[in-house]
Amino acid sequence: MWSVLLFGLAGILIGGVVSFRRQGMANWVWISFGVLAAAALVAAYLFTQSA
Repeated sequence: MWSVLLFGLAGILIGGVVSFRRQGMANWVWISFGVLAAAALVAAYLFTQSA
């Protein structure tokens, strides 16, 4: 269950990365969203491995 939610969160965060880059936001904004998306993907992967 948690892995599904984390994969969804990662998708939303990746959408934010694409959107913020196109809007010309500061680099730290979209990079931080990318880091959070990667962390969500890793956490979701680890949840699937523990089940």
